[in-house]
Amino acid sequence: MNEKINKLVIDFEKNNQELFLKLDNIGFLNSKKVLDAFKKYQVSENDLAGTNGYGYNDTGRDKIEKVFAEVLKAEDALVRPQLISGTHALTVTLFALLRPKDLLLSINGKPYDTLDEVIGIKDNPSSLKSYDIKYDSIDLINNDFNYEKIEKYLKENKVKVIEIQRSVGYANRDTISLEKIAKVSKLIKSINKDIIIMVDNCYCEFVNTEEPLEYGADIIVGSLIKNLGAGIASTGAYIAGRSDLIKLCSERLTAPGEGKEIGPSLGNNRFFLQGLYMAPSAVVASLKTGILASYLLEYFGYEVHPKYNEKRNDIVTRIIFNDEKKLIKFIQEIQANSAIDSNVLPIPVATPGYDDPIIMASGSFTQGSSIEISCDGPIRKPYIAYLQGGITYDYGKIAITNAISKIQD
Repeated sequence: MNEKINKLVIDFEKNNQELFLKLDNIGFLNSKKVLDAFKKYQVSENDLAGTNGYGYNDTGRDKIEKVFAEVLKAEDALVRPQLISGTHALTVTLFALLRPKDLLLSINGKPYDTLDEVIGIKDNPSSLKSYDIKYDSIDLINNDFNYEKIEKYLKENKVKVIEIQRSVGYANRDTISLEKIAKVSKLIKSINKDIIIMVDNCYCEFVNTEEPLEYGADIIVGSLIKNLGAGIASTGAYIAGRSDLIKLCSERLTAPGEGKEIGPSLGNNRFFLQGLYMAPSAVVASLKTGILASYLLEYFGYEVHPKYNEKRNDIVTRIIFNDEKKLIKFIQEIQANSAIDSNVLPIPVATPGYDDPIIMASGSFTQGSSIEISCDGPIRKPYIAYLQGGITYDYGKIAITNAISKIQD
């Protein structure tokens, strides 16, 4: 770290103690929520053991799902290593809730790129479209829902499921706040109370002290190699919400009539529980890293979102470089300051599920983990890097300051 950046960091930390204290308080309240759930369901050492085979009578697995449901304010939850990613969990949920002739509506524009082939936006013989499930979308206006158009659309069409993706994906927009979810959910239910509101909650858990199910959502989905796994869970995802919807999802994941009763935990119980236990602290560290990155990068003239003193609704910081070479260099330097594969030089490559070449830094203990320290982006204008993590503020600070120092050189 060069002397100028070192002084900027020292001054920033000295002058923004109140901002960091607010984040610490969010971490404290979420930690209390987690610990209360552990105590309520009397998590024991025996629950840390797992099962194999069919997974019958996996009491630890069942208790984990009760704890997650309690923390996320859900009636029930499905938390499994067989859910291998956020995209997979979203796919299971969509196929569980939708039937031929049903209509799926996204109200924040097109969802994340990896759902293109799931939905059928991009042709795939296994897509929802191939099962004659319809899809439509309504774009945001000025980083908010188009309430007027949503109301008109719902009155003219029979929609089964509404999908809301809170985080930005590879779009250039703000993350959707809980307050906006509350407002649009109230509108949707006033028109048709039977519409299912599904929220992709990836990157957003524990950023606030409440979750979307407390603001009108019926079902939420997220990955355990992001916020709630805290860099400890090495695989897995969750689906949480209304019990009738979770039953449908469990029978889509396993088999009708068996649902949640089967599915071995394969030694993951310890990591799921320990990951959730550490998640509030990991998310706070990630937020502090993002805030520092926003401050420093804006100081050096880069456009960043959110700015360091703006409220955050996920752990993602967007850095708009408007320069392909600087985007690539910054991401390469994040990799160079990671714990694993620091000697590897990331380059843009064609990646399944994406139209543009992707460059990704993820020098993490778990492949694809976003909470440790990671940065990625598509090679397309305006050349945006999406920064997530780190697992501790100190490691995040080291990576950010060194990367900025290199691109400034």
